[in-house]
Order: sequence, then structure tokens, then C-alpha cells
Amino acid sequence: MTDTAQTSEEHRLKLRNLRAEDYPDMKTVMDHVYAGPLGGSWTREQFLSQLARFPEGQICIEDNGRVVAAAMTLIVDYEQYGDQHTYDEITANGYFTTHDPDGDVLYGAEVFVDPDYRNMRLGRRLYDARKELCRKLGLRAIIAGARIPGYHDYADKMTPEEYLELVRRRELRDPILSFQLANDFHVRRVIRGYLPEDKASRGYATIVQWNNIFYTQKSPALIGGRKSIVRLGTVQWQMRPMSTVDELMQQVEFFVDALAGYQSDFALFPEFFNAPLMGQFDQSNPAEAMRELAQFTDEICDRMQQLAVGYNINIISGSLPVYKNEGLYNVSLLFRRDGTRDEQYKLHVTPDERSYWGVRGGNDLKVLDTDIGKIGILVCYDCEFPELPRLLAEQGMRILFVPLWTDTKNGYLRVRACAQARAVENECYVAITGNVGNLPKVENADIQYSQSAVFSPCDFAFPHDGIVAESTPNTEMTLIADLDLNRLRRLRNEGSVQNFRDRRLDLYQIRWLGGADTE
Repeated sequence: MTDTAQTSEEHRLKLRNLRAEDYPDMKTVMDHVYAGPLGGSWTREQFLSQLARFPEGQICIEDNGRVVAAAMTLIVDYEQYGDQHTYDEITANGYFTTHDPDGDVLYGAEVFVDPDYRNMRLGRRLYDARKELCRKLGLRAIIAGARIPGYHDYADKMTPEEYLELVRRRELRDPILSFQLANDFHVRRVIRGYLPEDKASRGYATIVQWNNIFYTQKSPALIGGRKSIVRLGTVQWQMRPMSTVDELMQQVEFFVDALAGYQSDFALFPEFFNAPLMGQFDQSNPAEAMRELAQFTDEICDRMQQLAVGYNINIISGSLPVYKNEGLYNVSLLFRRDGTRDEQYKLHVTPDERSYWGVRGGNDLKVLDTDIGKIGILVCYDCEFPELPRLLAEQGMRILFVPLWTDTKNGYLRVRACAQARAVENECYVAITGNVGNLPKVENADIQYSQSAVFSPCDFAFPHDGIVAESTPNTEMTLIADLDLNRLRRLRNEGSVQNFRDRRLDLYQIRWLGGADTE
């Protein structure tokens, strides 16, 4: 311990919430505490996501302005996960996108203390702050996964359950579990695979709980609560000559009205569904015609946003061309029914898009919050890259929307096969839809092929072939399907196979590197 840490009168300790500018201090401590197999600090992106999701739950102690200890938490609906969860699953791979303000449990994701300060009982201060937060928020308990690093010295002599019993009786001391028990936590159960890279614990952990004795059970929300059954509608869009935005939007509103009439929560349109308006421009220069088409995007977005609010339905625009900073992008827009919007740029550009129109790829991948939960959008070709849906799933995505535009059946089947694989791999629902029909005299947009479909994982709770619903091929129509999100939760814990949980994260991982900001 340093002289500074020993001399109490030189300390100026302060308990407070973490801030974005604390990342360098936090990284230094985490890299020290979690050196080796545990991987060191969170990335800056993970840290900022934690602050954005639940700033009140990220607590630290500073000494003379430097962060020396911290505790990270999120709120979850614990019934969705149960005791057989992994650390990455319940924390969304450290991004905390699983934070649910309507949940009932404060989940302890992390507590760490600078080794030079460990004899100052800062961990207890952080635990007391967590308990106070739990009481003030009216949550029923604090639950956490407690590593048992001391077990590696006894693994060849006893089972984890036997080790736990000796720690509980204070015959043995575990660096983490003993601290949890001393802070009034009790053990719910022992689980395996909680943090596979934790070699000291041999992959085992205990689920521990502290009960808020002042908790009063809340009455369920009578209105405005989050749904477990989601009704999803897709539009298989007929390409036809159009000359004005009014003409285009009349057709858009027709489908929005139809889907809203069936109380759909989402309306999904295809990629570049506004291409018919390109027919009024010079077809000898496709790249310039697409840039001319982009001039209508702002008006179309404003009017689709009005439809989302007016018809009380979340609308995914398919995609529209966006021209900014001397670059042309293919962008999908989410128009929420609460009046807000978001966007997802197409990241992977096809050779055709690049050569005909000069489209550039975006650099950002988003999990999008909606009133039914977290969704993702990948435009057509992006679905063929399995890394992207996996990154989204790690951040809590439940439904993936794939607006597509393919001209031939083989192109369509390529997207479809990949979409269905993504549903199995990530234990989520995937909806696809595209354009149909012909569009004469529009260069590079003359023929189309599509068959809208909604896919699920393949298990007993789902269709045996993983196809929830599908439309008639190459016919303009809508497709409506009800999706049960609770079945996804049960699958992760009780499925015949558990693809997401059984990943060998001790052998491989996917990491988002990011890029230059274009959006």
C-alpha cells in the first residue's frame, strides 16, 4: 500500500455517480484488477453505454478527484433471465442495453477497488450505496453473480457446493463470496458457465441476493406496459411508375392504414421502395438519378413520421437514399409512434450499388429501443454478415428487421437463407420483405423478386421449420404475424439447444471496432 493510501488525513473521499470523463481512471483500476484472462477494462463504448442507460446506477468513490473504486448496476426484470443466466447475457455484453426501468431487481454487474485502497472498506461503502439505491427505487432485491476465485485451490478435493458450504460456515474464506455474505447477501444457487473465462472459479459462480425488507409489490401497469406478444406487419411492395411524392405516399398510407387496422406494432417496408420516383430523371446517368432521388428523402421521412404517430404504429422505412457530405448512403429509418425517429445506415454495399450509384457504407451499428423492446435493422446485404446480428443480439436485440431489394430468385434466396440462419444463431425473430414486379425505363431497377417472411428459432415452442409466416411470392400484399417474446426467454434457458449461451467465449469473441463517424 502506498504512503498516500496509509495516511488518512491526506484523503478526500467522495461518493458520487460516475461521469463520462472518469473513464481513464476507471480503465486504469479495471486493467489492474482484472489483468489476465478476465480481459481488463470495459471499452469506452461500453462505459458510455452504461452511463446512458442508467446513470444513477453507476457509482464511484473518488479520492482527491481520482476514481479509486466503483460499482456498476442495472435494473432487470429478473424473471426474464432466471438463475441460469450468463454475465454477458444479463449485461448485454457489458453495454447494459438489458436495463429495464420497469424491472424489479437491481442487478450488481461489477464492484472493483484500487488494490492500494482495499483496506479502507470502500467496497462496503459501495454496497451500502447500492442498498440505498435499491430502497429508494422501490426494488425488491439486489441480485448478482459472485465469482468464487478461491475454488481453484480446492477444485480437485471438493465440489463447488461443498466449497460453498465451507465458505458459508467460515471454515474457508473466498475473496469475493465471503465479502458478499458479510454484506447480508445469501446464496440462491451455484451455476456453471456464468463467466467462462474465469479460470480461477473454474467457470462456476454463485447467484447471491439481498432482499429489500421495505419492498412493496407494485400493481401491474393497466395501460402502457411492455407487451410480450408483438404483432408485426410487412409490406411486399409493388414497383409501379410514379411521378410525385404525393402519389408515393398515397400508396404508403394505404398499407400503413391496413396494418394499423389490425393493431400491428410494426410496419416494415422494403429497401429503396421509393425507386419509382427515379423514373423522372435522366437514366443515362444512374448515379446522378439516385442523387436526384435523395432530394425527396426529407419530405418522405417527415410524412412517414406523421403516419407513425397518426396511425399509432412503428414504421421501418425499408431504406431511402441519403446524400450528405458529398457521399451517397443507403439508410433505413425507424419512425416510432411516440414521434421520435432513429436510423441505421447500410454498412456493406453491394458491387452493384457501388458501380451503378456510387453508394458508400456507413460506420455505425445500433440496437434501437422501441416500446416493445430492442430491435435491430440490417439492410439486405448486411444480413449476410453474421457478425452484425451477433453484436446486436449481445446488446439485447429480440427482433431483426431486414428490408431487401433483390432482382432474381437466387439473390432473394441468398438473403432469405442468411436471415433464417440469423434467427437460429441468435435466438431471435427475423422479418424480411422486398419489392416485386417490374419498373420499366428505370436503369438498374427494372425487375424484382421477393417473398416476405418472418422466421423464428427452430425448437418445440416454434414452428418446426422456423417459418412463422410467409407471403405469396412476387405478389403485392401484406403479411401479419404475432411474435411471443416470452418464448425467446424460455428458449435461452430451457431450449433443446442453447446456441447463444453455449458459445465458447473462452475460445473466440466478436468485438466492434467502429470507424469514422459518417452518421
